[in-house]
Amino acid sequence: MIQNERNARGEQILDIARQMMTAARTAPKGKGLDIIEIAMITDETIRELSGEMYRLAGETGLKFILRDAANVLHAGAILLIGTAQRTQGLDCAHCGFETCAGKPPKVPCAINAVDVGIAVGSACATAADLRVDTRVMFSAGLAAQRLGLLGDCGIVMAIPVSISSKNPFFDRKTEAPPETPST
Repeated sequence: MIQNERNARGEQILDIARQMMTAARTAPKGKGLDIIEIAMITDETIRELSGEMYRLAGETGLKFILRDAANVLHAGAILLIGTAQRTQGLDCAHCGFETCAGKPPKVPCAINAVDVGIAVGSACATAADLRVDTRVMFSAGLAAQRLGLLGDCGIVMAIPVSISSKNPFFDRKTEAPPETPST
């Protein structure tokens, strides 16, 4: 039997993304509380995410979101890592408020944000160990958050994953949106 690598990429990228999800899940958590949400999106959901990113770029005028909206279409899978908005009861003031009770509900708990960062780092380290191309995108995470792809998570980061001969997430160019963005 001969199996061409090009024909195995689709299956491999899903396996690698699942390993990245495992790494994110097992990453250390503040106070040992696991409030991290992790999902993988592919195919039509990536196109839906790209369409939302085009809308977001139009609303904000931020050109990097426009660039990223085109760029995520080169991913075979995208990992979404987020956290529920739940204070840790430490009254640590890292969020800028003296107590957890005094923190407005829309202000993220700093410990939650750190937990997302550690989970993202673990997932990206796994991708690097497996030699696949990734990039952490706040823009795609924000669009995923707006679409509710991770429920009501207040902080969401996205990691597009690609297996290609040239990393599509490096040397990126801003592209005009397509005639009709995917929704």
